[in-house]
Amino acid sequence: MSPRISRSAFLRLSLTAAPALLWSRGLAAQAPVDPEQRERVADVYRMFHLLGSHRTATDPDHDTAEWLADECTKRGAEVSPRTFTLQRVDLKASYIEAGGSRREGVPFFDGGFTTADGLSGRLGRPGSGSPIVLVTLDATAIGTEGATLGALRRDAAVRAIVAITDGGEPGLCPSNALAFTAPYGVPVLQVSSSTREWLEGLAQAGADVRLVAHAERTATTAENTLAIVRGRQPQLPPVVVMTPRSGWWQCVSERGGGLACWLEIMRTVALVRPARTVRFLASSGHELGHLGLDAFLREEPALIKSAAAWLHLGANIGAVGSLMRLQSASDEIEAIAEAAAQTAGASVDRKVPRGTVPAGEARNIHVGGARYVSFVGANASYFHNPMDLWPTSVNLDAAVRYAAATTSLTLALAKA
Repeated sequence: MSPRISRSAFLRLSLTAAPALLWSRGLAAQAPVDPEQRERVADVYRMFHLLGSHRTATDPDHDTAEWLADECTKRGAEVSPRTFTLQRVDLKASYIEAGGSRREGVPFFDGGFTTADGLSGRLGRPGSGSPIVLVTLDATAIGTEGATLGALRRDAAVRAIVAITDGGEPGLCPSNALAFTAPYGVPVLQVSSSTREWLEGLAQAGADVRLVAHAERTATTAENTLAIVRGRQPQLPPVVVMTPRSGWWQCVSERGGGLACWLEIMRTVALVRPARTVRFLASSGHELGHLGLDAFLREEPALIKSAAAWLHLGANIGAVGSLMRLQSASDEIEAIAEAAAQTAGASVDRKVPRGTVPAGEARNIHVGGARYVSFVGANASYFHNPMDLWPTSVNLDAAVRYAAATTSLTLALAKA
């Protein structure tokens, strides 16, 4: 029998092998900005891809936490992970069937579930009087966490909803569970855009269907990755650099760019040792209403306002076709971020008007009154899509430029 190796040893071996296994001719042909940095950033994407589907509190999520802890230590940071509790959704069966055909789906994680038997009824469009209602969630609705269905989910005449997810590419693109800790409404079964013709035919005919969204909630824990690089003047208020690390499917371009920037910033900060301490947070629970960040802020509520600045590395940094928006609490910090991006050749396609509640985890600290700046991209093609994979969905050179920009920005914020 072959000897078993530890998870840490497996991850180290995988990272060593990944460049040779996954390097593509298309990427190799691109003109590098900084060859060494480009390879480091590529390694982050490769490993994040290899670790699998990054749903909170699953085995790949735990593996990712362990891998990140090792990477932080290599870059000279002190690591102190923290766990938080949650009721993980474990799917038992999730599908819609009619006439002997079945299509698999994923229910809203902040909605109702069915029993193992499911429920049956006529399928129709909203307003048709059908107990099971067919709707479409386009990319905008997916990006706003299904908020457009709020009233329908509470409609007493509706027993269940089937939602065709219509992202940029074919596939099942689930919405995040904004109300994960306070689920409400009827079951909402999300299905792939490839089911459209079949389901629309059933709805037009008013056919009877059976919908099953059977799941259980399991008490468990997940882990936030916390690290710190102590400054030369540790009495000064710190800078906090945060990025989410969990999500639907492998979410390589959605989350990988933020993690690559996060680790590049950490590496440089540890080498330069600026005046201010820099704290780093890679949170789990993103797709569950920012559960991990909420847990961290409950532990350290004073940090929201006492930190010198927060840098949020949001979704789709370095994603193919991503349009980057800059979100900030003040003209001053926005100007610093914009100058850093311009110097690095990283595009800023839109600046969110001052006072706007920002997208992503920046929302939590905005509400808390923090001084912050946030980079968030829009990825029309692969957002929440199962094909968000390395290297297809990644613009590696763009990711390297954002890594350089956010590193310069952090050093500027960490000055005395």
